[in-house]
Amino acid sequence: MNRAQALSFFAVSAIFCGQSDAHPLQAEPINHAYVFNFDQFNLPEDPDEHLVTGGLLLMAELNCTACHEVPKAWQERLKPKPAPDLSVVGSRLDEDTLWLMIRSPQHRKKGTQMPGLFAGEEGDDEKAEALVEYLASLKGETHKMPAGDAERGKDLYHKVGCVACHEPALDVRPPKVPADAEVEKPGNASVPIALADAYEFNALAAFLKNPLHTRPAGRMPDMRLSDQEASDLAAYLHTGRIAEKATARAALNIPKQGIEKGKALFSAMNCIACHQSGQSGHPRPIQTPTAGCLAEKQPTGTPRFDLNDLQKRALRLALSEIQKPAPKLTAQQQIDWQMSRLNCYACHDRDGKGGPEDPRAQYFGVNDPTAESLGELAHLPPNLDKVGRKLTRSWFEKILWGQNGSVRPYMDIRMPNFGQAQTEMLISAFNEADELDPPVKIDVSGLEKHHRAELGRKLLGATGLACVSCHGLKDRKSLGPPVIRLTHTVERLQPEYFKELLLNPQVTQPGTVMPPMFVGRKTADKDIESIWTYLREVEGQPLPEGLMSAADFELKPTDKPIIFRSFIEGVGTHAIGVGFPGGLNAAFDGKTSRWAIVWKGRFLDAMSNWQDRAMPPIKPLGTDVKELPVAGERVFGGYRIGKDGVPTFLYRENGQQVEDTLKPAGDHFERTIKTKGKETKEVVSW
Repeated sequence: MNRAQALSFFAVSAIFCGQSDAHPLQAEPINHAYVFNFDQFNLPEDPDEHLVTGGLLLMAELNCTACHEVPKAWQERLKPKPAPDLSVVGSRLDEDTLWLMIRSPQHRKKGTQMPGLFAGEEGDDEKAEALVEYLASLKGETHKMPAGDAERGKDLYHKVGCVACHEPALDVRPPKVPADAEVEKPGNASVPIALADAYEFNALAAFLKNPLHTRPAGRMPDMRLSDQEASDLAAYLHTGRIAEKATARAALNIPKQGIEKGKALFSAMNCIACHQSGQSGHPRPIQTPTAGCLAEKQPTGTPRFDLNDLQKRALRLALSEIQKPAPKLTAQQQIDWQMSRLNCYACHDRDGKGGPEDPRAQYFGVNDPTAESLGELAHLPPNLDKVGRKLTRSWFEKILWGQNGSVRPYMDIRMPNFGQAQTEMLISAFNEADELDPPVKIDVSGLEKHHRAELGRKLLGATGLACVSCHGLKDRKSLGPPVIRLTHTVERLQPEYFKELLLNPQVTQPGTVMPPMFVGRKTADKDIESIWTYLREVEGQPLPEGLMSAADFELKPTDKPIIFRSFIEGVGTHAIGVGFPGGLNAAFDGKTSRWAIVWKGRFLDAMSNWQDRAMPPIKPLGTDVKELPVAGERVFGGYRIGKDGVPTFLYRENGQQVEDTLKPAGDHFERTIKTKGKETKEVVSW
């Protein structure tokens, strides 16, 4: 095979083998550098004043400013994103894949944003081979991942949100599409995923588990997968995989060029302007281009992005725009810019822009059928209007890059982590853009008479405003649809937004199913503040009526004794119950300073202490209640608790200080009585 034949064969050889047409790797190919939000929001018919913003987006996302110098005022907005870290790329990709990707990126991965650097000039083959040798030498330890299950991975791929950006498989029927209906295909192109087949399995699973490690720009976000889930997805993406061989490379039979030559070329060809590979270096700024990458016939040595006509027009508009003073972006414009760069609009809408297109949204499902009554709120990511005055900073951090920020457990799709470096600026921008003037006034000081948790608890309960009909709390589901649980309300929501939402839910959160319970209610301000007080103190409060059961108030000793002061039947109004692990219990009468009763089995039910102001005496829940003898005159002196949690009761009898301790010993109690210089023991049994 001669050189021309080899390159011709190479041009058609980058086809993934062994896949069924249903696999997402068989997405319709994209023949230009693909930037999702540019393609989604720009058309050839658009006027220049609209398209110029798309051109600026392309300039930033294609990393034009990694090589080209722009006016200082534009540098922050157009700063390049970090390209994939290549420091251990040799552990992910084999030499043939590296050669195919280096020699012609658009052939190996249709739609890639990586430009081609070779145009068939003399010496290109040797340079490509040298780069392959160098990159293949960059290896590291690969974490061993569990074996994956392709069917589980297929299910996961179509549930957790992968299809918001990537191609859904044709053989997966969305949950709500009837069996006899044709599944609608996405109208927008999908982010290319074609290199996944080339990754070594453990490397692919490790990448899916923590993509930000390899791709710190966050354009492939962390989907919060477990090791097993990452392996299952990797197994699905490797379904039918046949490792592709670079036949053209073998035919050319280029002799070894040496790792050092490849390392030098990596720097000389300015690959280090975008990629991290263990080398240190900086971009080489050059004059702003007027042709170069945008020319119909590109000069030798210029990167080839395979731009389409619309992209070239947009970039030319952007090049003219950056010769003007850079406008100061409003907070909302900053949000729109960063959401466009990160493709947040693939899932979320804000101010009427974005949200998943219907053919992708149809895959977003629920894991709780009772949530279906919520409509789109059950399965679609939330609208981001007013979110800046809605969420506290700590909850923003949980959602964006932390842990445990989800409050919609009925929803299959997950909120990805794009990395703190990419999303932290959004918090202050959201706060500024969504500020309400004048703000809603709410008193959360806790100092007013109506700031009582019990009042708020009653309002939430079944015989109050019946909020528990929709909202669960702690570990309890609601009585009806599984709307957001209220457990973390105070930690999650700003109090002003909480009141704004309750006073006018449909205006504050369009589409919500929350009824306007407080419209026209004269006590609305006080009631809302009482509810806030309860939710702030919820950890130490009983559940509202409707969510609460008698079992919630049963005191159950586990590791250490429970000491509970109350009115106890057979003891009196000064009773101190002591429940021991193992099923022996006793109660001390603080009025007469004596052990009054002992019993076996269950300890006490504290419900009446919470629910009834009169606090009628509570009965021991166990069996074999035994009354102990009445003692003489004593003066109670309190009690102290030992390291083991066992109380020792103190009193004076006949002028002497007494220490009285009861401890389980098998199926009976052992009582120890200490007076000055004397200790006696006795057995208390049934």
